[in-house]
Amino acid sequence: MPLMSQNPPSLRPDLAPAARIADAPRSGQPTIGMVSLGCPKALVDSERILTRLRAEGYGISPDYSGADAVIVNTCGFLDSAKAESLDAIGEALSENGRVIVTGCLGAEPDYITGAHPRVLAVTGPHQYEQVLDAVHAAVPPSPDPFVDLLPASGVSLTPRHYSYLKISEGCNHKCKFCIIPDMRGLLTSRPAKAVLREAEKLVESGVRELLVISQDTSAYGTDWKDRDEKFPILSLARDLGSLGAWVRMHYVYPYPHVRELVPLMAEGLVLPYLDIPFQHAHPETLKRMARPAAAARTLDEIAAWRDVCPDITLRSTFIVGYPGETEAEFQTLLDWMDEAQLDRVGCFQYENVAGARSNALPDHVPEEVKQERWDRFMEKAQAISEARLAAKVGQRMDVIIDEIDEDGVATCRTKADAPEIDGNLFIDDRTDGLSVGEIVSVEVDEAGEYDLWGQL
Repeated sequence: MPLMSQNPPSLRPDLAPAARIADAPRSGQPTIGMVSLGCPKALVDSERILTRLRAEGYGISPDYSGADAVIVNTCGFLDSAKAESLDAIGEALSENGRVIVTGCLGAEPDYITGAHPRVLAVTGPHQYEQVLDAVHAAVPPSPDPFVDLLPASGVSLTPRHYSYLKISEGCNHKCKFCIIPDMRGLLTSRPAKAVLREAEKLVESGVRELLVISQDTSAYGTDWKDRDEKFPILSLARDLGSLGAWVRMHYVYPYPHVRELVPLMAEGLVLPYLDIPFQHAHPETLKRMARPAAAARTLDEIAAWRDVCPDITLRSTFIVGYPGETEAEFQTLLDWMDEAQLDRVGCFQYENVAGARSNALPDHVPEEVKQERWDRFMEKAQAISEARLAAKVGQRMDVIIDEIDEDGVATCRTKADAPEIDGNLFIDDRTDGLSVGEIVSVEVDEAGEYDLWGQL
C-alpha cells in the first residue's frame, strides 16, 4: 500500500506545488534559473516572467549551476516565510552568485539588501518589466532567430493537465494579521475577456483542470465602477464552466453571494469544492482579527450550501494562538468544527509579521500553548476527515491522474482534492494503459485519514 499524504504537510497550508521545469536549454543559449517560493499566485507570476524571457530567446534552467543568473521569487506572508526567502537568496548567491530578487518580499528592498548586499536587483510583486530589465542588464539576450523567436507558448511550472488561473491581484480587506494589501495593493481584477481567453488557450493545450486563484476570488470584478452586474464572479464561473475542464475555486471569501455559486456546482459547471478562509469561530477572536464575526451564521450558510449541493467539499484554513485567544475561545473553535464538519482543513500557528497591526495587540499566546492548541485542533480535524472519507467507501467517482510510478501505482485526485494541499486517491491494480492527466471512473474500496484507495 502506498504511503498516505501528510495533510497538512507543514504549518504552511498556503504553499504552491514545487515548480517543474522540463525544457533543456540549447548549447550556448543565455539561461536563467528560477526559484519560486510561496503561494500559487506567486507561481503564476513566475510563469509569466519565464514566458516573457523564453519569448526573448532565454533558456530556462531547473538548477543554479546551468544558469547565467537566477531569479528568486520570494514570499513575505509570515516572518518564517521571509526567513525562508532570505535562505533561498543566500543559497542562490553561494551556488550561482548572480541573483535577481522579485516577489512579495521585494516590497522591502532594504530588508533584502541588508542581509544580502550582493544581489543584482530587487523588484516587488508583479513588477514584470523591472524583472526583465534586471535580467537584460545581467545577461543580455542572444536569441537564435531560427529557433528562439517563435511565438511563445506559455511556460507552465505545473504538470500539463492542470493550471492555475489568476483572475485578480490585491485585496481590499484589512485583516490585522495580514500585510498582503500593503505588498500587493488593493483589488485589481483582470478583464473577464482576458481571463476567458487565457482559460480557452489552456484547455486547448490539454489542461483538464483550471484552479481559479486570487487574493479574494468572490470579490472578483467588484472594483469595476461601471460594471453590468453586482457580482461578476458568478458569470465568470459560468463561462469557465462551459469550457469542458474541471474548474476549482480557491480563496473564496464568505460573502452572502457565495450561495449563488453553489447551484453552479450542483449543475456540474464548476467542481463542488469551496476553499474558504474562515480563520476562527469565536466572535471576539474574529473581531480582533478585523474579520466578519458571524461564525453562527456561517454554520447556517454551510447547511444551506450542503442543502443545494449535498456532495460539496469545504476546505478552510484557521489560525490558532492569535493574540488574546483564551482557552474558552479556542474551545469554541473546536466545538464549531464539530458542528461544521469541514472536509479539508489547514491550520497556522499565529506568527508576528513585520508591519502587521496584530503585532501590537496585547496578550500574545506563549509558543508552547500555540503548539498544544495546534495539536488539539489537527487531532480534531483529522478525526473529522477520517470519518467523512470512510463514508465514501463504496461510492463511484471520477478522478484525475496526477502521476503513475514505476510500480504502476496511480496517484489521483477526486473532485474533492486540490493539488498538493488535499489528499489523494491511489489505484494500485490494472493501471496499464492509463496516462497522466486522464480522468477515469473508480469505485472507492478503502479510506484512511486523508486518502482513499480505489479500483477502476
